[in-house]
Amino acid sequence: MKLSRLFMALITFALIALAFAQTPRNETVIFDIDGGNVTAPTNFNWMVPGTARNQGMHQAVWEPLFILNYETGEIMPYLGTSFTANESLDVWTLKIRDGVKWADGEAFNADDVVFTLNLLLGDETMTLGGAADMQQWVTDVAKVDDLTVQFNLKAPNPRFQLDYWSVRIWGGIIILPEHVWAGQDPFTFTNYDPAKGWPLGTGAYKLTSASETRFTYERDDNWWGKDVGIPEMGISGLPAPKYLVWEVTGAEENKVQLASQGELDSIMDVTLGGFEAMVANNPNIEAWVDGMPYVWFDPCPRQLSVNNMVAPWDNAEMRWALNDLMDRQQIIDVAYEGTTIPSQTMFVEYGGLLPYINAITGAGMTLGTTADVEKGKALIEKNGYALNSNGFYEKDGKVLSIEIQTHEAFIEKARIAAVLVEQYRKAGIDASTRAVAGATWDENKRFGNYEGVLDWDACGSINEPWNSMNRFTSRFLKPIGEASPGTNNHVRWSGANNDAYSAIVEKIGVLPLGDPSIEGMVVEAYQHLYDDMPFIPITQARKLVPFDTTYWTGWPTQENNYNHPATWWMSTHQIIHNLKPTGN
Repeated sequence: MKLSRLFMALITFALIALAFAQTPRNETVIFDIDGGNVTAPTNFNWMVPGTARNQGMHQAVWEPLFILNYETGEIMPYLGTSFTANESLDVWTLKIRDGVKWADGEAFNADDVVFTLNLLLGDETMTLGGAADMQQWVTDVAKVDDLTVQFNLKAPNPRFQLDYWSVRIWGGIIILPEHVWAGQDPFTFTNYDPAKGWPLGTGAYKLTSASETRFTYERDDNWWGKDVGIPEMGISGLPAPKYLVWEVTGAEENKVQLASQGELDSIMDVTLGGFEAMVANNPNIEAWVDGMPYVWFDPCPRQLSVNNMVAPWDNAEMRWALNDLMDRQQIIDVAYEGTTIPSQTMFVEYGGLLPYINAITGAGMTLGTTADVEKGKALIEKNGYALNSNGFYEKDGKVLSIEIQTHEAFIEKARIAAVLVEQYRKAGIDASTRAVAGATWDENKRFGNYEGVLDWDACGSINEPWNSMNRFTSRFLKPIGEASPGTNNHVRWSGANNDAYSAIVEKIGVLPLGDPSIEGMVVEAYQHLYDDMPFIPITQARKLVPFDTTYWTGWPTQENNYNHPATWWMSTHQIIHNLKPTGN
């Protein structure tokens, strides 16, 4: 079996290396794609759930209106130059940069923005990307002039620009070219016709080839920005790389071998052992931090989501038993090799959220770092279970079990699940884990086809608590079999505590950022969530993201921190424009 795996790894490496040879290495930047093969490589309709967009499209072709700088906290202009609110925070006015053009020469203007918003506002199913969010907040949009759009909101929203238009996390709503999308069915249109130049974007690169494992882009030397520039970000002229390649590299041993040979410039998250193996063979490899633990903390903490509509996990005491039996420190030691920290709440532990985290834990809402096995077992026994002769809890002839689903391409989640399963089985729960294809993993969450799943779906808040909290409100509750909008509240939490929680979170949502009353309201709302434990926070998400400086320099690091290092995000446009050739 080991020889077979080695043989397949060598074949994969050879095929990838051959594909890379199709473009000059010193003119090409090679990015790793994590998450497995792209199942619909010629579907570029980003709004349809399950469609890929971080295979280079939203990093190099589809440009954002603004980019949040994680290092400074500044929202930096890109296609937009400003986005301002009136005094009551319920009317926002967007100003578009003059001179922006689509790759076919058409002007990017207010008509495209209004068209996109009206399409999302008209989606009665709320399943298109961004539809649920826009329908929650936007009454209507209006064109003021070619470069100005007015958004009229249903209620005050101080974070409207931050949450939806600034690449706060991963991506954001992508503006569509009206002259391409008008008259198309947004649920079925694939947005792919190379003869017509589709998929169309405003970015400095055009797609030249697409397959399940490889996407190639060539620089558009007529890019609008070479003349107009983006001075706020120091961008002028064309980016240096002529070609960009995104490649599915597969197992970590493939990533290590390719990076060791200088055939990957940007590598997705790897284990500490994998990183050390790369550096041993290629001294030009660097990470965000120069030294242990090497990592950047991603804004999406890891959690065990539990289906609140599936017995016996529809019982809050049984969910609490899962929490009490969880040894977070062991997960860190084994699954992460000591390179992260346990979560204290649902939130990422960034500076702007620490006052809220401290207020929650200060009010006595703590999770525990090590397991309290006796407490967990007592809760299970309180609910009528007794240990059988095999050492598992049983009730009415049925063994207590839980299956934890993981995304097959993410080694981090598989490692967490393996440790969790061992902990739960040792305590008397017949736990198991199942790796599923990425598209299935996502669909199972949206439709509620799981008992437990490892994910990051409290992700949202960066410097204030509302966004993450809003994801679990009653407005997003759907029965099993109906899609949860944007996977919001896919755990299907409901009941009196959820009702009380949702009412408080709704009030927080319309208050100005930094309002002194928010902290107390967060603690009050969080108590309802804590009591029901609809999902179980596990660890902070660390990302060990290596970069190879053999051919290209200018990668973001803690020392060169013009922004964060997540090359699977829409903010990668900024990284690409910072890269410089070494001359190798």
